[in-house]
Amino acid sequence: MASAAPVAAAVLAATLALAAPRATGEGRAIAMPDAPRQRELVALLHQDCGSCHGLRLTGGLGPPLTSDALRAKSEESLVATILSGRPGTAMPPWRRFVSEPEARWLVARMLAGASRER
Repeated sequence: MASAAPVAAAVLAATLALAAPRATGEGRAIAMPDAPRQRELVALLHQDCGSCHGLRLTGGLGPPLTSDALRAKSEESLVATILSGRPGTAMPPWRRFVSEPEARWLVARMLAGASRER
């Protein structure tokens, strides 16, 4: 029977990788939410954001949130849009529900192709 140690080591390595700060494309490190909060944020992205941006984030009332569609936008402007919304549009502010580090994490996920994950 194989030892469980290699599996436990792999799980620990994956957990540490998820918890470690990561650099964004603009060189800024982002704090990683813990695993339960990551699941909540992914659900928020696909369900709440998806209600306007399409359940596959490919567009709807709001523009697409795919990595291709967002690539030309700065991470700072995307974070600001999540936190403060867009006055005069249907985009509400999410600051009450998402912290700045969580918004940065969401932007990183979208830029990495979150529209393809569930």
